[in-house]
Amino acid sequence: MTAALAERTLTATDRCDRCGAQAYVLVVLEASGGKLQFCAHHARALEETLRPLASVWHDESGRLTEKAAVAD
Repeated sequence: MTAALAERTLTATDRCDRCGAQAYVLVVLEASGGKLQFCAHHARALEETLRPLASVWHDESGRLTEKAAVAD
């Protein structure tokens, strides 16, 4: 199950557990297996605390700076 989560692509329907914005980071807690989703802002703010507790830290925040492909 963890490998499947790590390869999952977050979509516009995935929302930040702190503020409700689009989630770009998925965190799976090692001890409980609980899943948390965060926007890039809240993931950065909580990373120092949560990363040592996480078995998975799936970060797609790089998508925020990618340029969209333009169709010819």
